[in-house]
Amino acid sequence: MKRGWRWIWCALVFCLLGPMPAPAPLIYTPGEGWSYEPVGAEGRWRRARAKDQLEVAQQAFERGDYGLALKAARRVVRQWPLSDYAPEAQFLIGRCYEARRQDERAFKEYQKFIEQYPKADKFEEALQRQHAIALRFLGGQWFKLWGYIPFFPSMTKTAEMFDKIVRNGPFSPVASEAQLNMGAAYEKARDYDLAVKAYEAAADRYFDRPGVAADALYRAGMAWLKQARTAEYDQSAAGRAIATFTDFLALYPGDPRAAEVQQHIASLKREQARGHFEIARFYEKNRHWAAALIYYNEVLLLDPTSSYADEARRRIEQLKPRVRPPEATAQARP
Repeated sequence: MKRGWRWIWCALVFCLLGPMPAPAPLIYTPGEGWSYEPVGAEGRWRRARAKDQLEVAQQAFERGDYGLALKAARRVVRQWPLSDYAPEAQFLIGRCYEARRQDERAFKEYQKFIEQYPKADKFEEALQRQHAIALRFLGGQWFKLWGYIPFFPSMTKTAEMFDKIVRNGPFSPVASEAQLNMGAAYEKARDYDLAVKAYEAAADRYFDRPGVAADALYRAGMAWLKQARTAEYDQSAAGRAIATFTDFLALYPGDPRAAEVQQHIASLKREQARGHFEIARFYEKNRHWAAALIYYNEVLLLDPTSSYADEARRRIEQLKPRVRPPEATAQARP
């Protein structure tokens, strides 16, 4: 039995130490790192000139071999970073990741292209492709862990993408839409303060584009309206919404949304009146007559035609005799 095990061990040692044909799928190239090479085709895709190497990448991309296209395009960028072919190669890297549905990585590669080659011919196209990617994330597409595993959607990260697009080209054809979409992403994240800031920035920066400015101001008002209606009614947000909607009506009275905005203002004022009415009732209940009168009068100023206003007038008349003017109080003192 022991002799049998000895023969087995000898056979294993011979197999491990003896010469065997071994494929080498991983190739290390100085300055390029490790890359996978199919057996029998090691290095055949490499070229001695940047132009020829880029052609290899483009042809591989056209036939859907994105792995080879990535390797060849990366080699152009690393080996010939100052050549006329490097910008096209960097742009192609982004295209490859986008074709492989690795949108976050594609966005970053387009960002490299924009930062490194700001005068390249495809600068505007890179911005448009970044915007298309960000729109997919705005629509609910999930970000991926390590570039492969769907992890979670993130409106905050999406807003940051739109912010980069605007910074890359603040007056490019997609910039105004990206600025508005930044606000939309923050709205989806329920960060209404940042949403309003994004919309207000769009209204200020693109004031010479009436359609964009009007849409931005309307969206800012709606963001304040949503914040006012979250959880407990936010009186300060309601006031900002009314002010923003009022500006919208003053600047764009002919906008198709004007009637809707007027309804929002009326609804907000009615809600403000209700809030002040409840505060007045609280003070009245606790026998703080002067404070109650102040808030009942606020109800009349905010919404004089509401049912709250009718009740406020009645309460004011009943409370007036209980609130003595300062002069009368001073005369009554001994």
